[in-house]
Amino acid sequence: MINRRKWRIFFDKPLVEWGMFAAGVLLIMGGLLIAPIPGPGGIFLIAPGLALILKTSMWAKRHYVKVKRWQPKAGRWMDWALRRPSALRREAIRKTEREPPDLSESSRGN
Repeated sequence: MINRRKWRIFFDKPLVEWGMFAAGVLLIMGGLLIAPIPGPGGIFLIAPGLALILKTSMWAKRHYVKVKRWQPKAGRWMDWALRRPSALRREAIRKTEREPPDLSESSRGN
């Protein structure tokens, strides 16, 4: 039985990381080749390619953070698309900040 720890050890090997990075680059190139064809075909290759590169490249992660700081609204969409847990956590914090305070009878002091 392969557990999560064994998967992490496997994915942390340099050869596997470089292979995932190369697969991401190939997916992006394939998506760009398919993009001129009518329909949304290219996006189905470009998005997973970007996710693989973001998963394996520190350079890509730094640029991702810069883009998120530069365009916070686009950053929320990117986090949502990548299904990042941090996006869910930040959205929950945003919702609690936006909620008006409870003005029930007991809190007014009557």
